[in-house]
Amino acid sequence: MGKCMIIGCGGVASVAIHKCCQNSEVFEGIMIASRTKSKCDALRDKLQPTTKTVIETAQVNADNVDELIELINAYEPDVVLNLALPYQDLTIMDACLATKTHYVDTANYEPLDTAKFEYKWQWAYREKFEKAGITALLGSGFDPGVTGVFSAYAMKHEFDEINYIDILDCNGGDHGYPFATNFNPEINIREVSAKGSYIENGEWVETEPMEIKRVYNFKGVGEKDMYLLHHEELESLALNIKGIKRIRFFMTFGQSYLTHLKCLENVGMTSIEPIMYEGKEIVPLQFLKAVLPDPASLGSRTVGKTNIGCIFRGKKDGKDKTYYLYNICDHQECYREVGSQAISYTTGVPAMIGAMMIMTGTWNKAGVYNIEEFDPDPFMQALNKWGLPWEEDFNPALVD
Repeated sequence: MGKCMIIGCGGVASVAIHKCCQNSEVFEGIMIASRTKSKCDALRDKLQPTTKTVIETAQVNADNVDELIELINAYEPDVVLNLALPYQDLTIMDACLATKTHYVDTANYEPLDTAKFEYKWQWAYREKFEKAGITALLGSGFDPGVTGVFSAYAMKHEFDEINYIDILDCNGGDHGYPFATNFNPEINIREVSAKGSYIENGEWVETEPMEIKRVYNFKGVGEKDMYLLHHEELESLALNIKGIKRIRFFMTFGQSYLTHLKCLENVGMTSIEPIMYEGKEIVPLQFLKAVLPDPASLGSRTVGKTNIGCIFRGKKDGKDKTYYLYNICDHQECYREVGSQAISYTTGVPAMIGAMMIMTGTWNKAGVYNIEEFDPDPFMQALNKWGLPWEEDFNPALVD
């Protein structure tokens, strides 16, 4: 069918690459490109004997547009799947524009120096992508990603209008460390230590970090503490789903994680302001990342399940209706299949599916789009096929 260039070789990229190799009918060729070519080569050597997909590798600095353009021109992929860092979204989009190549990512752009992630920078590319006749699919992970597909599916099949969405992200996994992050520590800690926010009546309402706490009983996991965070899909879903009055995002955290994080914050280790140390400038958060366990190493020791989904409330045929769509994923099953824990798996599988939707022409409109702006049905079918089956509940417990 075609070729895909995957930029990045971390935990999520590893899952997406495994899944592309399982899906050789669509992904006839992939190129794994990263700053560290040895990581790409190691993954190629492991996977090539198991797949018909032809795997190539390359070294690239994703901050350098000219390097990216040169590599895209040399490989001529049908789509570029960006699984690098969110700071690199715009350079990769620039390279896709210059080469007229479709673009897919899982996380929206945030500037390195402000830790503020919002869609305005990428939405500013809409006209350019339309004129170039190519598609940019934003946020094809789980949240954002599957949560947007779930919302589009609920809107298409279950509601005339959706008034309230609560996105619940529960990780019931235990890796045995007193403190570690399940994905890139830098991104994870920036997200958690930022102020929370939600959208009500078209306006952002800001909260202090971890100010709003709820307890919820998750199927497959049990009762967990969850906290309201800012999350990027709130911004696009509030615009794209008809009838929204309020939309919130909650994520579960254990007490040990929060206690450690507070302590690290108090001593300045989560700061993104550079400091001088022994004549060299270092960013405390980046140093902390270097001493924490690599999220990619957690897979073998993580047990338990994740449960991520959306509770919708709205109207159908003039009557009030509630609907909960969610996925349960088992850390150890993921590790057995692809050598990663469920956090990487739940993002890497939808990344492959998003790239497949664009490559096959199933989703085909020029411009920059969030995932909920496309027909959800083929993506929902693919979730069931490729390892993230979804479940429905028509009478869920609500979050107050």
